[in-house]
Amino acid sequence: RRSAMAISNLVAIFVTTQNHQFHNMYSKMSKETALATLLALSLHSSDHFMASSFTPSRFLVGGRRWQSPIVSSLSVSSSSSKITSTSEEDQPRRDKESSNHSQDHDDEEGSEANRPWWKDFQLKDSSLAPSVLADFPILQTTFDGDGKILPDSDDTSTSTKRLIYLDSAATSQKPIPVTTALTDYYLRSNSNVHRGAHALSREATSLYESSRDKVAKFVNARSRNEIVFTSGATEAINLVASTLSQTCGKPPQNARELYLTEGDEVLITENEHHSNIVPWQMACRRSGATLKYLPTNAACTASGEFDLRSFEELLTPQTKLVSLQHVSNVLGTIYPIQAIVQLVRTKAHPGAKILLDACQSLPHMPVDVQSLDVDFLAGSGHKMCGPTGIGFLWGKEDVLNSLPPYMGGGEMIRDVYMDNSTYADAPARFEAGTPPIAQAVGLGAAIDYLETIGMERIHDYEMELGDYLRRRLEDVEGITVLGPGVGTERAALCAFVAGNVHPSDLSTFLDVEGVAIRAGHHCCQPLHRALGYSHSARASLYFYNTKEDVDRFVEVLEETLRFFGSLGNIVDGGEGGNGKDGDDEGFVPIF
Repeated sequence: RRSAMAISNLVAIFVTTQNHQFHNMYSKMSKETALATLLALSLHSSDHFMASSFTPSRFLVGGRRWQSPIVSSLSVSSSSSKITSTSEEDQPRRDKESSNHSQDHDDEEGSEANRPWWKDFQLKDSSLAPSVLADFPILQTTFDGDGKILPDSDDTSTSTKRLIYLDSAATSQKPIPVTTALTDYYLRSNSNVHRGAHALSREATSLYESSRDKVAKFVNARSRNEIVFTSGATEAINLVASTLSQTCGKPPQNARELYLTEGDEVLITENEHHSNIVPWQMACRRSGATLKYLPTNAACTASGEFDLRSFEELLTPQTKLVSLQHVSNVLGTIYPIQAIVQLVRTKAHPGAKILLDACQSLPHMPVDVQSLDVDFLAGSGHKMCGPTGIGFLWGKEDVLNSLPPYMGGGEMIRDVYMDNSTYADAPARFEAGTPPIAQAVGLGAAIDYLETIGMERIHDYEMELGDYLRRRLEDVEGITVLGPGVGTERAALCAFVAGNVHPSDLSTFLDVEGVAIRAGHHCCQPLHRALGYSHSARASLYFYNTKEDVDRFVEVLEETLRFFGSLGNIVDGGEGGNGKDGDDEGFVPIF
């Protein structure tokens, strides 16, 4: 049934676009090639489809005949491989609708009374994004009519489209100073660190340790010894979770070491990224501790803000660790960390530790670990203009030295004997083996770049642009934006759902127009499940995005939604569902 529906939907979409007002989106496509490809993909995915029974209006799947209400008026000429319509009466109506739509658009543009509010909106710091665009050559990428990347980004023909990158919450783009730092390291300074007396080793060590100093300054750490380089924020969180559960709940030989045991409680929220859920599930399974979580419906107030009262109710004297995100990568909610810390310090176990997942805050706002007074903070380099494969764990120095090593090997030892070993203090204790040297150098360059602009300036700009995005989406019919509403402070990202249109289909159509957004559960399945959706689409901004990027995104989004709406019950029909209640089986993308 799903194969038949997919084929019928694809054929309907293909044919509709030939005479629809969005014809220009597909004017470069070969009809024969497109139809053959769509059918081939559908046939390949099904063992039950019988090609000999295919007609434009009916399919025989598993002995059941299924008819498409939209494609029933179409016929395929096998001799010419061209699609035609058996009924031409709809064409004048479509032409009239297209003409009316165009006339309405002209009237709207020409009437001051009907002029949209966003036409006159201006950002206070509108010069920021244009001033940095030259540093990000990838943002000059252009696409042809089929959505393929063009080798020559200078092509300005009418059929080309410029990249609108709205996926920085997944990974940011990298400015030239960062890529240059990486290249220069490999060309001029490549060597292993800490272990050589020769000039290259000294230079590589200097660059690597200089980046540690830059990270420490960036988060206002008390000491450079509080910065542990990791492969990313995921490893940083796993480092803490693994070391705390290393003894499997038994008291460690070193009485100074921190550990989790039976009766202890670990508190998280249902809104967390999987990287801040799964490690704690594993740690609690090993140690016998209990994992508790604040449900999504209790974590947020009616306005979408974090609910401190509900959080406080879950704190007990047995709460030994609290791990929270600073900013939700789906809802955009900014957690009141200082108020949360105060509650933990007064309501939880006296020795309770607090870990902050700062992946969605460090790139976008000033973060001061001394002011926040948490015990650990996990950061990701690739989300803050740095390379992939690098992140860091910040921890209070005395707390880090109260944890056992995460991995064994070179660098992390003091002395090694055949029957025992002694370990170095932090940060070396947690950096066994050859570290990500080039990536750390690149992260240092990224921090230099961000600080040249100014984190306060970046934050202020993104708050205004993010609010503009939220308001624009509020005006789009059929869109439900997840998270805090207009007027509530939130991060510069918006996850949203669009009725019965699958987020993957939305992102596919937007991609053809050069607009890059993310679709899926964003590594937050429990959160989506709690909200009653299996997936969402997400547009996320950074300081290199402009008002025009948002306007173009909304324009293409509205066109795409109108297109799917024109397909009637192909997308509204009950078989596909609307993705509610996390129904992945019933709610599948057309593509």
